Amino acid sequence: MLVRRIARPLLAAPFVYGGISTLRKPQDRVPGARPVVEKIADAADKQLPVQLPKDVEQWVKADAAVKVVAGALFGLGRFPRLTALVLATSIVPTTLAGHRFWEHTDPTERFGQISNFLKNTGLLGGLLLAAVDTEGKPSVGYRARRAARKAADSTEKSFERAQKRAAKAQKKAAKRVGR
Repeated sequence: MLVRRIARPLLAAPFVYGGISTLRKPQDRVPGARPVVEKIADAADKQLPVQLPKDVEQWVKADAAVKVVAGALFGLGRFPRLTALVLATSIVPTTLAGHRFWEHTDPTERFGQISNFLKNTGLLGGLLLAAVDTEGKPSVGYRARRAARKAADSTEKSFERAQKRAAKAQKKAAKRVGR
């Protein structure tokens, strides 16, 4: 559909541009990302058997690379549901790290951070819609349920036919024994 061909690149553009910009100069994003990376790493260390790297710049670069690759694939319409989900997952920590409006007291700075926070939540909403968009085709869940129902119906019919054949064979055998 034409709308999807226009909307996907528009929705992907901020991710690709932002990812490239961050890859060129990751150190600009490190101070904002540090509290979020530390919280995630500490929580993961308590729950996972392996330790996650704590190098904030490495995390910033990895997130930027994910945004560039997933954004480009999404914009091109390749794996749109998966890449939309990847971008949606990626935008949450980015938003929490980069737009912490609750920490600002200056009204102008706070307004700018709230605006960017809300912009990112809007992007998140668009990505979530894209992640569930089946493009008019039945979803995998629907197709699986339908296939299971067809298989069950087919099995039931085969079983009924087998029962009828068995009953016929029994009658035939009973007649032969009775002769």
